Amino acid sequence: MSADVIHAGSGTGGRASAHRLHPPSGPDDAGVIRSVDPGPALAGAPWDCRYEWKEAGVAVTHRQHTAADPDAGWLGAVMHTAFFVLLGASLVRFLIRHPGEPRTPWIIALSAALAALYVLVPALRTRPSPRRPARLAWLVLVVGGWVVLVVLAPSFAWCAVPLLYTGLRMLPPRAAVALVALLTVFVVAAQLQLAGWADPNLLLAPPAVAAVATAVFVHMQRQSARQRALIDDLVRTRRDLAATERRAGTLAERQRLAMEIHDTLAQGLSSQRMLLQAADRVWEAAPDRARGHVHAAAAVAERNLAEARRFVHDLAPADLADGGSLAEALHTLAARESTGTLTVRCHIEGTPAALPERIEATLLRIAQGALANVREHAAATTANLTLTCLDDQIVLDVADDGRGFAPEQAGTGAPARQASDDGLRGHGLPAIRARLRQAGGTLTIESAPGEGTVLSASIPLDPSDTLNPPEHA
Repeated sequence: MSADVIHAGSGTGGRASAHRLHPPSGPDDAGVIRSVDPGPALAGAPWDCRYEWKEAGVAVTHRQHTAADPDAGWLGAVMHTAFFVLLGASLVRFLIRHPGEPRTPWIIALSAALAALYVLVPALRTRPSPRRPARLAWLVLVVGGWVVLVVLAPSFAWCAVPLLYTGLRMLPPRAAVALVALLTVFVVAAQLQLAGWADPNLLLAPPAVAAVATAVFVHMQRQSARQRALIDDLVRTRRDLAATERRAGTLAERQRLAMEIHDTLAQGLSSQRMLLQAADRVWEAAPDRARGHVHAAAAVAERNLAEARRFVHDLAPADLADGGSLAEALHTLAARESTGTLTVRCHIEGTPAALPERIEATLLRIAQGALANVREHAAATTANLTLTCLDDQIVLDVADDGRGFAPEQAGTGAPARQASDDGLRGHGLPAIRARLRQAGGTLTIESAPGEGTVLSASIPLDPSDTLNPPEHA
């Protein structure tokens, strides 16, 4: 996704805010949005933002609507009311002080026109998306009408106060400061004309008041912009976190399915292949033995089907279902893996305690994966499963008298065929390590070519993990 710029503007005439879409860092990543220049909206106007990004290649649009600032709303109402009050008071003062003058009709007409023009403020604010040139034209007309009134009647100078506020909230800072300076010059000139002499107070007080008001307002605008930028960053961070969690969940589920398939379906298919090959070899010479091999392959297929249904639903292994203990499951596994060429024995040392289901499932899957390596690659005649139950940890040892391999080659990334020749299963040891890592355990391998292999998996136990020892009839 290319980096595009979208705009978020005030729904009632606020300044537009540009947001940049950043491209995703990976195929599963989602583009994120960062605020570039969030400008202040009109006082009391809600902030309406449109966010666009992609998730898994699908474009997503999100609109964020922030409620109007109630403080800005009543402040704007006060300023608008003040404008009409000052305009009316200035007109009354002029009519009282200058009755019957030739310019009076012009003053009345200009006052009415300025009041009517100022009424357009609510109309502009209620439009869905007022154009910036239209708002600027409106402001120019209002200020121009006020200037003409001040030139004809200096008493209208005090209407500059609400106009100052309107300019500050509608214009960029530099343009707003220029407008404030213009208004201040006319106010000072009008007050000096009314006073009839160069009063220092009238000469210096309006610029000082205008400077303070402008500084406070600009500071508030910048603080509001920083707050909006912070909100944008929080939204972006939350979206990044959600995307990261989705990716982590996807990878975890993918790894879980890979390990389950390896420890169940792949092993079962391998056993079926060997049984069917054995049946094929003796099909003519010993049909009874061949049928026995076929029946054994069918039993393996049935067991694999049950395992597949369970791991799809993330359930415990079938050997642990219906309340079976880990010790019983290991004895069952040893009997099932024993063949005419391989004898598997199971030993339990210590007092077995009832463990959490996740730990029992992890140890059983490790035993299944280790025995699969022994059966397919070790060429062993004897294998021993030993479960040692200690107070602070539980240890599963899988030992065989097969050909062995060099453990240091387990993580070198050797080719799959070479690894298989050395007794290292392509996915077996990585799957075992991944299971132990999830359970907080460790894996130790002792082996050498021609000297067999001892695989030791230990998982630490918290006191809360162990329950009362199970009772069996």
